[in-house]
Amino acid sequence: MPWELIAVLFVNVVVGLLVGWSSIAGFLIPIFYVGVLGFEPTSALALSFFAFALAAATASVHYYKAGDLPLNIALPLASGSVVGAVFGVLLNSLIPPNTVKLLMYFVVLTSGISILFREYRAPRRPLNDGRVDHLENKVVGASLGFITAVVCALAGAGGPILVMPLLVVLGVPLRWAIGVAIFDSLFIAIPSAIGYGLQVDLPSLWPFLVVGGASHMLGALVGSWTSRSIPHKWLKTSVAIFSIAVSLYMIFTALL
Repeated sequence: MPWELIAVLFVNVVVGLLVGWSSIAGFLIPIFYVGVLGFEPTSALALSFFAFALAAATASVHYYKAGDLPLNIALPLASGSVVGAVFGVLLNSLIPPNTVKLLMYFVVLTSGISILFREYRAPRRPLNDGRVDHLENKVVGASLGFITAVVCALAGAGGPILVMPLLVVLGVPLRWAIGVAIFDSLFIAIPSAIGYGLQVDLPSLWPFLVVGGASHMLGALVGSWTSRSIPHKWLKTSVAIFSIAVSLYMIFTALL
């Protein structure tokens, strides 16, 4: 097996574990394809979103069975995400590749800083005082899903990196927020994978598609099974620091 496929296997398993544990970190995969393997952004996004879809499908089943995926919140969000993902893919085709790379890196940098800020700022009461009834409103849920999906489909983030922190701020319990964010990422990933897949030479990417998708799905499945045993604060802090370091390096390299 070529070293590239071994690297794809390793990275997708590790990131899949992180996704299964905390829903975040999927955005590291397109950065790996672009920054390490030298793939064009469109090919990297096609491979990444295919893997995201498989991982989200398997992990969502576990979170639903565990009672951590309230569909009254998840379904309105997902309905908007499908439309937003299609719009994000179309918007991506209008932007030069180098600009997409920089946008991808800046989204990762901002996300990493946001995670650290949310983890270590002074605690405060949720905006809705612990109630989440308004998130069941179809208009509110669909609007939130649309906006976050446009950004994620455009920049190569799976979705939870934006959705999960927003849900927590809005008063959704952490376990529910993770389950909903993973489920929502399925509805971002499927149209994004199809849209980007139609723009690339899929036969040439087939080995990476299979190895990356299967390993990411396996990692997410194991992560979702073991998620209750992982300290979320430690995990999110580690992912945030690593994301900031990687994105700063990639931005610096891209601007040279």
